[in-house]
Amino acid sequence: MPNLGPTELIIIGVILILLFGAKKLPDAARGLGRSLRIFKSETAKLRDDDETDTRTTVVQTQAQPQPAAPAPQPLPTAAAPQQTAEEQARALEEQAAKLRAQAGAAKPQ
Repeated sequence: MPNLGPTELIIIGVILILLFGAKKLPDAARGLGRSLRIFKSETAKLRDDDETDTRTTVVQTQAQPQPAAPAPQPLPTAAAPQQTAEEQARALEEQAAKLRAQAGAAKPQ
């Protein structure tokens, strides 16, 4: 990017005064400064929000160990006695309760 010397800056200043007028130029500069300040503060807030979100997810994943996978249930063998429907239902309910407890412990709160 080329360096602007004093003569180039004077020419740019004269052009700005001719375009906007001497009365409107300070107001235009003030408005530009305000809008840049608002833009900077909003981008800083977005960066802070992103950093805090990243930190919380990292902390949560480090604080909560991954639950161990439930051991697979052994398949009934032919020599095992047949379970009644009530016993099977009770066993399935117990498995479902264990899985719910594991899933509830794994969810962040």
